[in-house]
Amino acid sequence: MIADSSSEQRLERALAALRGLAVGDALGSQFFVPVNYPLLKAREVPQGPWQWTDDTEMASSVLAVLATHGRIDQDALARSFAEHHDFDRGYGPAVNRLLRLIREGGDWRELASAMFKGQGSWGNGAAMRIAPLGAWYADDPEQATHQAEISAYPTHQHREAVVGAMAVAAAAALAADPAGPPSPGALLDGVIGLIPRSAVGAGLRRARDMLDYSDANTVAAVLGCGRRTTAHDTVPFALWSAARGLGDYERAFWATAQVGGDMDTTCAIVGGVLGASAGGAPPAPWLEQTEALPGWALAGLPHQG
Repeated sequence: MIADSSSEQRLERALAALRGLAVGDALGSQFFVPVNYPLLKAREVPQGPWQWTDDTEMASSVLAVLATHGRIDQDALARSFAEHHDFDRGYGPAVNRLLRLIREGGDWRELASAMFKGQGSWGNGAAMRIAPLGAWYADDPEQATHQAEISAYPTHQHREAVVGAMAVAAAAALAADPAGPPSPGALLDGVIGLIPRSAVGAGLRRARDMLDYSDANTVAAVLGCGRRTTAHDTVPFALWSAARGLGDYERAFWATAQVGGDMDTTCAIVGGVLGASAGGAPPAPWLEQTEALPGWALAGLPHQG
């Protein structure tokens, strides 16, 4: 079935993905606090409210730009990232500096391309924020990957970071099929078919081969789980976990969080992909304990106030 391409339906899907992303981000980040380690082992949530991090803040800019422009406008996205940059949300030092310089009038093209001795960042930041865009383009997964590529460049210009964003957007677009989410194998096959050859793609092919593994720790040991905060160390495991957890947000969250690593980011990616899918919304009590989405991101959206 072809997804509804009306603006209203696109927005509804993207908001669902953003809510799923925010819960994964906010709850995942709680388990960096040592006192909460026993709760993670027991699969019990800490007392709320749970504050989200830079993952949700940047994803909110992605949604706001899509709602305003109907596509990714790179200049508008860079401005939104810079204007809404909250230093205390857990941004990495390089992105903190980048966004500060953009806010002071710097050109994102020059600044982003100069990062890491001219290689650009290959971090997982472009991937962590992109699931709402994939859900927006559920009617056209190829366009989702194209727009995700465009969206990465204002902050991440290394090819692996760009492909990581493309992969997550493709997964969210495929998961948002109104006929119901695909099988785990079909989801990863679809993503692999939509992205260029890369270390991220190689990791996804290994993830595809490991779908019958039930031990997430073993899979994370092979694929990585974001400990190095690179796209190719993060995206393959996150999409393995999302593929296996389609239709069951709570199960997917715990399987992702319990391996450790960059838990707010891996759980944000998984939460965004599942949030985009039918039957993949986070549990209502988890939504209630998660910090509300930023008012600036919702103010201009129809019926959101």
